[in-house]
Amino acid sequence: MTLHISSSIRCIGVNDAHATLFESQYPLPHGMSYNSYLILDEHTAITDTVDAHCVDQWLTQLEHELGGKKPEYLIVHHMEPDHTAGIRTVMSLYPELVIVTSAIAGKMLSQFFGKDAFEGRVKTVREGDTLCLGSHTLQFFAAPMVHWPEVIVSYEQSEKVLFSADAFGKFGVADYPDNWTDEARRYYFNIVGKYGAQVTSLLNKLEQPQINIIAPLHGPWLSSDLGRYVSLYRTWAAYQPETKGVLVAYASIYGGTAKGAQLMARTLMELGVQEIALMDLCVCSQSEAVAQAFRYSHMVVAAPTYDAGIYPAMHDFLYHLGIKGYCNRTVGVMENGSWAPTAGKQMTAMLNEMKNINILGPLVSIRSTLSPETIESTKQLATAICQSLS
Repeated sequence: MTLHISSSIRCIGVNDAHATLFESQYPLPHGMSYNSYLILDEHTAITDTVDAHCVDQWLTQLEHELGGKKPEYLIVHHMEPDHTAGIRTVMSLYPELVIVTSAIAGKMLSQFFGKDAFEGRVKTVREGDTLCLGSHTLQFFAAPMVHWPEVIVSYEQSEKVLFSADAFGKFGVADYPDNWTDEARRYYFNIVGKYGAQVTSLLNKLEQPQINIIAPLHGPWLSSDLGRYVSLYRTWAAYQPETKGVLVAYASIYGGTAKGAQLMARTLMELGVQEIALMDLCVCSQSEAVAQAFRYSHMVVAAPTYDAGIYPAMHDFLYHLGIKGYCNRTVGVMENGSWAPTAGKQMTAMLNEMKNINILGPLVSIRSTLSPETIESTKQLATAICQSLS
């Protein structure tokens, strides 16, 4: 990671192109970045550290950018281990280094590093506190539950840089050439998405200062078209759809349910729906399916009955939607069963546990394979969805 913010604010984070999973569950097709920054001034400050397997590289980059200077402050915005694994080592290397963090994070230090860890070397800050480094001044804002309770963000007043912790982060190495939105959306809804009210509160706090650069703990720092990023975050945090359209999410054992889902997608297209995504939950990553469900205004779920319940891939999908706060959407349901189909009833029950979900009828009930009756009910449901979109 070599692209620096300025001559005074240096990027010393690490790109891990070989990382394959984040939090041991989310696929990383393009690796992951663990961002850390160095503010060079009369009083030099480090912001955060990196994941455990990246610490050696991070220290090398830190020492190079310091050029023999001694850092005075280590700003800890977030205590999650992928940002704090280097704390013990860097505090040992620089005995005068002081941790600056929130009061809750100060208490968490002993949980991660042992009782009385760094005693006498921790300075806690509250909402509105400032830290003058010389020509640079950091102003702190509390960001509880974005997405841990101890989180703070800091705003550097002279260069107008927001160090945003996990907010505005994304999957992938920082310099991966993508459109930001897709992997930022997947990151947001799977990592931060449950805490929309807290994200909105933070965004409201940050309306006043002029921000030229957003420097998150994952992904690239952002310096152009910031309004687009903030607008997307406001939409996501409000649990409002980003795209007016339909996600058709299905799980199929032998192909019968897949054919029903494909018929639904074709019928919607024939009815004039322009934004349609078709996703096989047995193939795609769960995290991508969750992100797409939040993206679209409407969804159709299609799954067979399995062991008198919902086929596992669909059950897992609906479970994850529930715990991430899926709401404010319109949904249609398709089931399949060679005998005693119950998946539709149980999928509907799971959806009804979520807030403000409008379930359209009819329930499409396939018996093994498509029949003239189920083709007709599919068309009826597609028509109801199309009318709901208009």
